[in-house]
Amino acid sequence: MTQQPRRALVVDDEPALVELVRGYLEHDGFEVRTASDGPTALDTARRFVPDVTILDLGLPLLDGIEVCRELRRFSDCYVIMLTARTDEVDTLVGLSVGADDYLTKPFSPRELVARVKVMLRRPRQIPATHAGTSLRFGPLEIDLAAREARIDGQIRELTVTEFNLLAVLARQPNVALTRRQLVEAVWSDEWIGDERLVDVHIGHLRRKLGDDAGAPRFVRTIRGVGYRMGTGE
Repeated sequence: MTQQPRRALVVDDEPALVELVRGYLEHDGFEVRTASDGPTALDTARRFVPDVTILDLGLPLLDGIEVCRELRRFSDCYVIMLTARTDEVDTLVGLSVGADDYLTKPFSPRELVARVKVMLRRPRQIPATHAGTSLRFGPLEIDLAAREARIDGQIRELTVTEFNLLAVLARQPNVALTRRQLVEAVWSDEWIGDERLVDVHIGHLRRKLGDDAGAPRFVRTIRGVGYRMGTGE
């Protein structure tokens, strides 16, 4: 049976850039749709159902942050944010609404396509293991089968990447995992992006869990190493 081509949505208001990225993706066998503003991007995403969306931050009518936020209401596709601004706040806000990665303009189309291909080779969800589907850390319960995190019975809304990071840490309580180990478990061992993305996603995860980095209840920073689950010394 012939495998269906992967679908990519490219959203940017620079026609030359859109056509450049489209050409590289189509050369690698992707089916591509494009949009030049926020509302059109969302309408296209609903009809086209992309596997990955390449999304510019500075869009007309509805910016990339709002598009990503709305996209996450109905789609679990991967999102790579593009930005011409190097201000870190833009990057952090973009990731907080569910983006998986970012690239700063100007960028290499070959690198973009390489990142997309690596993303699509990794599973979108980390499956529950036979050892058990529910883990508990004090008031925090992690239901691996339902992919839900609850504190005192209240569900905390996490992005796919945030939940996957939490699941990887929770399955090895009190074991310090390096950023590279977390990248390989959640992204893939072929990941070529910035490992500091781990820190960004951990920061958002902590915020959503109400976990103070200075006095953590759940996720501890191990200086010079990475992170571990569990507050015990």
